Amino acid sequence: MAIYLDDTQRNAIARLSMSRAWRTQWPTWALIVAIYGGWFGLATHARVLGLPLTTALLALVSAWYMSLQHELLHGHPTRSAHLNALLGFAPLAVWFPYRVYRDSHLQHHDDPQLTKPGHDPESYFVDGEVWERAGWAMRALLTCRNTLAGRLLLGPAFAIAATGVDALRKIKRGDWRDLPAWLAHFAALAALTAWLQYVCSIPAWVFILGVGYGALSLGSLRSFREHRAAHECAHRTVINEAGLFWRLLYLNNNFHLVHHDLPHVPWFALRTVYEASREQYIERSGGFLVAGYGEWVRHNAFVPAENPVHDRPRGFAPAFKEPAMYAGKALLIAASRDESENR
Repeated sequence: MAIYLDDTQRNAIARLSMSRAWRTQWPTWALIVAIYGGWFGLATHARVLGLPLTTALLALVSAWYMSLQHELLHGHPTRSAHLNALLGFAPLAVWFPYRVYRDSHLQHHDDPQLTKPGHDPESYFVDGEVWERAGWAMRALLTCRNTLAGRLLLGPAFAIAATGVDALRKIKRGDWRDLPAWLAHFAALAALTAWLQYVCSIPAWVFILGVGYGALSLGSLRSFREHRAAHECAHRTVINEAGLFWRLLYLNNNFHLVHHDLPHVPWFALRTVYEASREQYIERSGGFLVAGYGEWVRHNAFVPAENPVHDRPRGFAPAFKEPAMYAGKALLIAASRDESENR
């Protein structure tokens, strides 16, 4: 469901949707060619580039591919869910079947349930009962996961484990609907892994761990503090004014509140929509504005950005900024930007 700021924005987006780029979706088609061409081009030149450089570049392009999969599941570049699924089927990022990711992510777009454990499948919080049952080691891991360094190192492992456990629980209770997707994914993954090893001289373990885990780690940077616990739904989702490299890698999903409000807007139009209503979105987010991913590095590399427990149990000192502090910082960022633009 689209949430417009007002009728002015609704009309502006309607006009924007008539543009050639939006009607033809040519930027997304070009992106598909670039990602697939780049990925297989790197793989076939692994002997020339060397294994370390090839692994790093493949992980980067695989993270880009994950951003493309996110665009595909939201109905771009075609209106056919089956064709989009075909375009995102290849296991270039190793770990998750496209259909399983699609269903989980669309559930995440139930905004009233954002961040709530047991309701939001992409939440990085746990409820108080889980926290009380957890031992000291798990509590330490959950707390570490809410640091940036911990998210990059541990976030992929948590995601893989959670997805695997969820798949097994579904089978245990007699829900076999995801099994064909998993079987098709594993078959394609086995074929791709064999081709990489025997044709491109990229060992299977390098592909699975180096490329696959590395891509998930890069994706974890985007999702770090992408949402916070807040009373108002709109205050739970971040606006990250990241630089060009990160905007391209994450396909403008850093303007995350805009995406949640208007999931039908294609990636190449998100920044335009945001810039046209920047002050309104900052206000709508409750000042949840970040000046770029470097801010997470400076403030939360080794300090938890969030309490891991959604209802904040006693005995845990929250190591994150309250909404009022973010609102004040947002005003400073906006003022600084306006000053630079007026020079």
